[in-house]
Amino acid sequence: MTDTLASSLVGLRVMDASRVLAGPYAGQVLADLGADVIKIEQPQGGDETRGWGPPYVGTLSAYFLACNRGKRSIALDLRAADDRHIWQKLVAKADILIENFKVDTTKHLQVDASSLHKINPNLIICSLSGFGRTGSSAGRPGYDFVVQAMSGMMAATGPKEGPPYKFGVAIADIVTGLYAAIAILAAVRHRTLTGQGLAVELSLVDCAVATMANVGQSYVSTAKVPARQGNAHAQIVPYEVFASADGWIVLAVGNDQQWQRFCAAAGRVDLAVDQRFLTNDGRVQRRDELVPIVATIMQAKNTAVWESLLGASGVPCGPIWDLQTLMSSKLASERRFVVKATQADGTEIDLLRSPLVSEPGLLRAPPALNGHRQEILQDWLGS
Repeated sequence: MTDTLASSLVGLRVMDASRVLAGPYAGQVLADLGADVIKIEQPQGGDETRGWGPPYVGTLSAYFLACNRGKRSIALDLRAADDRHIWQKLVAKADILIENFKVDTTKHLQVDASSLHKINPNLIICSLSGFGRTGSSAGRPGYDFVVQAMSGMMAATGPKEGPPYKFGVAIADIVTGLYAAIAILAAVRHRTLTGQGLAVELSLVDCAVATMANVGQSYVSTAKVPARQGNAHAQIVPYEVFASADGWIVLAVGNDQQWQRFCAAAGRVDLAVDQRFLTNDGRVQRRDELVPIVATIMQAKNTAVWESLLGASGVPCGPIWDLQTLMSSKLASERRFVVKATQADGTEIDLLRSPLVSEPGLLRAPPALNGHRQEILQDWLGS
């Protein structure tokens, strides 16, 4: 982790005209890396996530704070001639535009790629949507929850005999934001090599399906729908949540060497030489036999005892923490998950730290609506 990354995109100008989470998250990544990111918002209320609370810090929701650090804000009504003129002048000066306008909006307001490239041929445009800009689902509303439901994510998540569950965070939005940041950086490299701008388009459903990774590939390879596993793993045993004497612990035995070390640490030499369980393949095939045995073993000691014993033996394991426990832990203080960020009035607020930036003094708090209008007009347009 080094703060040289925090200045790697200095000099790049980014217009973030997106709303909610995926696009703003991509813009935040670019801001973390030093880009000058201006958030373009509707004058009436701005990004709706400003009001997605409680909780709030002042007037800003925690949701908004999570994906808009490092940005400046300007409010523009693209239906108004004066603001549309400012928009066009900003486009002419920008390196990158992130947007998630509806398909009919892009053409009606002339914010489609063709119109934008007439103003600035070198512009990199990253367009985000729920289900793509073409095909029978183009224009279909695509919030994260809906995409999780339709991408196979929810069908693969939850208890084996229970209902499908969504992720605890908006995972489709988050990974789309990360994919978007990667695509934008690749487009910057493309422009460096060719001198040409580029329009890239990503959908939440594309990114969500790609994120299914080994679970999705299992279906592609076999045409068999993977069953929900709860907290277990379909291809690795023992690799799940177990009850300890005083709570819960995750045990993640990822290979045969770790299995041997687990057996030694648990004082079960008999299991270490049991032919049924010598290989992961054997353990997976005999899951129903082995898991109850391991469950009985794990119930014999407290979580902290297991964590110390297994950790010393090189066996991956860990307690299940809520956020309060995490944030009060030694791990949190050492890794500095929470840092101070400075607001426009000079006051400080606590924010989650980007893993790309270690120095809290480099963080700018998320902006007030239209809070940097004159500053942006001066810096970008000299007016």
